Amino acid sequence: MEVKGAALLYTLATLAVTFAGFAALLLIIRQSAGGGLSPLDRFFARTVVGHFFWLAAGAIFPPLLALYDLSEPMVWKASALLFGLPMLALLLSFPHRRRVATGQPVPLRILIVMVVAGALSVAAMIAMVLTNVAVPSAVYATAIVINFLTHVFAFITALEVILQQQPKS
Repeated sequence: MEVKGAALLYTLATLAVTFAGFAALLLIIRQSAGGGLSPLDRFFARTVVGHFFWLAAGAIFPPLLALYDLSEPMVWKASALLFGLPMLALLLSFPHRRRVATGQPVPLRILIVMVVAGALSVAAMIAMVLTNVAVPSAVYATAIVINFLTHVFAFITALEVILQQQPKS
């Protein structure tokens, strides 16, 4: 049984993996151009790759679980928990992980857009799917799209900061 919205989820998984690879490639180019990697660069690479791969995993959970002939409501409930709880942990721990890795706080716009908006969308998705919302596939996909877009915003913002840093001589 193919789940409703599978094509969109596959597309989101592809986009997430593409962004993860692009982030890693940009840091390699920066380093090969003579710039050393700062703690922010390292944190940025780990975070972008990890978060985008988790978004990709979240996008493929429903089609994978559907292969086990679970009922459609069970596919979405299990996917909401398998994806949502770890994603919430990643988002909510982001400010602490950044401070530990870089010694710097999260810029306010990243905190609001990626952490707050992302976490709220995931928490709302979990609540709605577990309470039998009429269209769990749409709610689930919307949470992944919102998080994808908030992460793209954070990626572009971080990229601006990193590219403005002067290479160490």
